[in-house]
Amino acid sequence: MSKIPSSHCGRFESLLNRRQMLQRAGAGFGGLALTQLLASEGRLAASDHSLNPLAPRGGHFPAKAKSIIWLFMEGAPSSVDLFDPKPELTQRDGQTISIDVFNGNPGPLMKSPFTFKQYGESGAWVCDRYPQVAKHVDDFAFVKSLHSDSNDHVPALYQINTGIARPGFPAAGAWFTYGLGSENQNLPGFVVLGNNQGIKGGPLNWHAGFLPAAHQGTLFRSNGNPILNLTRPADVSREDQRRQLDLLAQLNAQHLESRPGELELLGRIQSFELAYRMQTEATRMIDFSTETQTTRKMYGVDQKETQSYGAKCLLARRLVESGVRFVQVYSDGEWDAHSNLTENHTSHCRATDVPIAGLLTDLKQRGLLDSTLVIWGGEFGRMPVSQGKDGRDHNPQGFMAWMAGAGIRGGTSFGETDEIGYKAVIDKTTVHDLHATMLHLLGVDHQRLTYLHNGREYRLTDVAGEVLSKLLA
Repeated sequence: MSKIPSSHCGRFESLLNRRQMLQRAGAGFGGLALTQLLASEGRLAASDHSLNPLAPRGGHFPAKAKSIIWLFMEGAPSSVDLFDPKPELTQRDGQTISIDVFNGNPGPLMKSPFTFKQYGESGAWVCDRYPQVAKHVDDFAFVKSLHSDSNDHVPALYQINTGIARPGFPAAGAWFTYGLGSENQNLPGFVVLGNNQGIKGGPLNWHAGFLPAAHQGTLFRSNGNPILNLTRPADVSREDQRRQLDLLAQLNAQHLESRPGELELLGRIQSFELAYRMQTEATRMIDFSTETQTTRKMYGVDQKETQSYGAKCLLARRLVESGVRFVQVYSDGEWDAHSNLTENHTSHCRATDVPIAGLLTDLKQRGLLDSTLVIWGGEFGRMPVSQGKDGRDHNPQGFMAWMAGAGIRGGTSFGETDEIGYKAVIDKTTVHDLHATMLHLLGVDHQRLTYLHNGREYRLTDVAGEVLSKLLA
């Protein structure tokens, strides 16, 4: 397996190398040869990175993790109501303070409606709505001092996913597959398991931005056809489809021959071939008939309240087990508790508690937790004061996430918000720090994984970013 090049001042690929690669794929390599290579086995050669950007390769140093599962709680769960209780918030319940909030007219301080207990040898606090997740706290490294730039969902989602609170930049999953490729050439390297109502900001949350199009995330569904419009028409045989793709490959190769710098065209050729391979592989991924009843129960896939998220967590395990690099698993609905926080968070905890615990248990039993980094969190947090009668407004100034698995020192906690859970005050942590840590665990130096775009070198941690070394085993 080749490694990320370290030449040219640590750049992943120099502009010269990229041009040479494209020339080999087009005029330099010969359109006919490209066509023959594409058609020979109906797939791109996994060993030829000039033609297959998703071919697996090593990082800058030995990796702890091979893949990432990001359990994304869209809508922003409340830290002080789930994993970070604040005794002073309880004591000062009902007091009015001066505070800036997103929607205006803040109410008084509001204690958590939930009760908390300590769990595990680490003594981590978890609310009574997450009893199964609580059993795994000794595997968790909590990051309790995250902060971001926007208190609006869409830019905050862009920032947590891409590092920048504006649309158009590559998502973390796209950067990871750009640097490392993927172990399975019959599936996308970056898969998104969306929610049941559509994600705010849409596909820009998993877009490739200015990176080659082959690295953008692919939206999967956990029920029915995993990818819309993927199924071959009933009156077209697989052999006929293969011949059609071979003709398209030949025509595209001839077009590419005189346009060696056309990354989008190369991406189009790759997308046709990947879609062909996925017709079988993606369908196999969502076929849970091979799973035991014990495993299905572990994830809650046969229970109404946990079926949807349980199926997505089980699918995530099957994907990383099959070599997919990055899987993002969005919760259904939104944790956006502007009113009735008790009902909102109780409902979401009930839907995700058993599936998340099942995922962690299953990964550990299969030996996959040693090579899979699991992350839990949302785009920001919620205010310590009330909104309306019993809701909480958006809070980007202090929120949390937890990580478990490959390379993580379990039973640890990093950073703190103030005594009421409003602002990060100790070891303040940016989204870029989180991304840098993820890259480090995959064996990638976040300062050296770069891409030249419009005359400027970009990186995932473009503004800043430091590895959270205190959380590493």
